Amino acid sequence: MNLSSIRSPLSSVRVDTWALAGLLVILSACTAGIGTGAGAGDAGTGGKGSGGRSGTGGGSGTGGGAVGSGGFMAGDAGATGSSGAGGRTANGGAGGGGGSSSDGGGTTTTAPSCAPGGPGMTDCGPEHDSCCSSLRVTGGTYFRTYQNNGTGPTGERDPATVSDYRLDKYLVTVGRYRQFASAWTSGWRPPAGAGKHAYLKDGALAATAGGAETGWDASWNSATNVNPTTASLTRGSFCDSTHATWTASATGGRENLPINCVNWYEAYAFCIWDGGFLPSEAEWEYAAAGGAEQRRYPWGTTAPGSTSQYAIYGSFYTGNATGLAPVGTATSGAGLWGQLDLAGEVWEWNLDWKQTYVNPCTDCVNLTPAMFRLVRGDNFGGSVANLMPTVRGGDIAPEGRDSNFGVRCARAP
Repeated sequence: MNLSSIRSPLSSVRVDTWALAGLLVILSACTAGIGTGAGAGDAGTGGKGSGGRSGTGGGSGTGGGAVGSGGFMAGDAGATGSSGAGGRTANGGAGGGGGSSSDGGGTTTTAPSCAPGGPGMTDCGPEHDSCCSSLRVTGGTYFRTYQNNGTGPTGERDPATVSDYRLDKYLVTVGRYRQFASAWTSGWRPPAGAGKHAYLKDGALAATAGGAETGWDASWNSATNVNPTTASLTRGSFCDSTHATWTASATGGRENLPINCVNWYEAYAFCIWDGGFLPSEAEWEYAAAGGAEQRRYPWGTTAPGSTSQYAIYGSFYTGNATGLAPVGTATSGAGLWGQLDLAGEVWEWNLDWKQTYVNPCTDCVNLTPAMFRLVRGDNFGGSVANLMPTVRGGDIAPEGRDSNFGVRCARAP
């Protein structure tokens, strides 16, 4: 602006035409920055929050971005009136709803099971990050049945389509499960219908026999089905004081180990309490197979060996009497979207009953009752053949307990 063109007194102010236009541009930019940029920016791979979208060219605005739906943090805001769209781009997700991400878009929100902080809650993996980290899985279509000897998938059958969702980076630890056990003892119970994939277009997964996912049944709120106590968690198949990871107090030195000896009802109730749900079988395998890549192992084609670098299996890990390693120990075994221990450690409870595949499958779940609920991923004493994503486990009733069984939660994107 040409300051010499502005005269006093105010009643006689004169502004050159080009200077007035420049002033209007500046005012417009500031208005865009304050008015539009306060909401979360458009999301990239990391998902999006529920804040407002930044208009193209709008500034980041004053103050930080809003918290997105599901509790994922929005991107950082810039200075008032700064140009650009929405929040700052994060690693793995565009500024705004994806939040800060190191592995394709992870939540920065503290789930209830990690809120207190401490062992098994805020110190998982070699980087000692949040044990509640949950990573976005980008949906797509793949084949649930295939072979892969390292040269690519063959014999493909049973296609399935999965929508975007989040799958926790780590198995549920003893430290996290201890918080749930305390909440249950204090009277918390899942409400009827909880634990559904409510973010999907139809508000739930499609049941293969017709209808939709029903969620939690209030009749399951009994000690017969859910009883997260020391007495229950140290009984069952090899759930003795040597093999069970649960200890009566947090001073037992096992808080970073995956919780085992939990039954299906407790796994489901835990995930609901923690803000998530059990993954369907199709969702779990999709993440382990690397989606349409349909990998030989979750990490790729490299043989797992015997050094616990890729998977805890074959009883090779001897760091403690349980045979189980702290979650995230097998750092080279990360799947396509960053989840660890998708093969080995413990079989992971899925939502489905163990039935033959039903086709087609689009965001489907098999709720037709059978003898067993499904588990996936093999265990610390299993064979190398069982580390393949296509292997379906499940030889115990939903109320049964086994030192080979644990849990990982899924969440809304």
